[in-house]
Amino acid sequence: MIGLVVVSHSRPLARAAVALATELLPTQPVRIEMAAGAYENALGTDAVAVAEAITAADSGDGVLVLMDLGSAVLSAETAVELLDSPVRVRLCTAPFVEGLIAALASAGGGADLETVAREAENALDAKRAQLGGPGDPDIAAPPDPATPATAPRTVAVFEVTDPHGLHARPAAELVAALRDLDADIELRNATAGTGPVPADSLTRVLTLGVLPGHRLEVSALGPDAHTAIDRVREAISGS
Repeated sequence: MIGLVVVSHSRPLARAAVALATELLPTQPVRIEMAAGAYENALGTDAVAVAEAITAADSGDGVLVLMDLGSAVLSAETAVELLDSPVRVRLCTAPFVEGLIAALASAGGGADLETVAREAENALDAKRAQLGGPGDPDIAAPPDPATPATAPRTVAVFEVTDPHGLHARPAAELVAALRDLDADIELRNATAGTGPVPADSLTRVLTLGVLPGHRLEVSALGPDAHTAIDRVREAISGS
């Protein structure tokens, strides 16, 4: 499984970011290491500490490093050169907080290093969609070439009664609930007309902008299609 390293000038900031991500996604079996602050109450970054964090986070599948700004990037670059043993490391351009949450969700699902990095780097798509920024997050993922385009899909539409809609925590819980199913699952906001998006991507699900009272369409194909429908129904009920 991919490991994550958080590099920040501020130890309290790093702790808060990790606390937020792990509270939203409490059951993810992902190793997260921090290299933050010169010491407890001083701002700064330390390349040696970053290298040690990378080594501690590595389980053999690679490590994604998220940095806040400036010398955190320089320290991370130096840290890669200081590593005693080869580790697959990806220094990520993702936004610090949103990227960490997206990376944790993706890594927790067993995604590879490049997929986790891509999820993290797309973490601002939901904010862009909500505020009308540049980009086109509503483009659906290409179909799996192993799945015939004409294969019948199970489709259902539900009203979202969760008082939070599909904002960060309920969206993360929904993605986690669907992760172990043998099915290709897509979600679409039938009220706003956004999507469809793959249900295994937290960053993409958040771009749907699903609010309480919106109608969510779920489309599933595969052996667990009906289970997927049931889990979506349960997740958006707010019960």
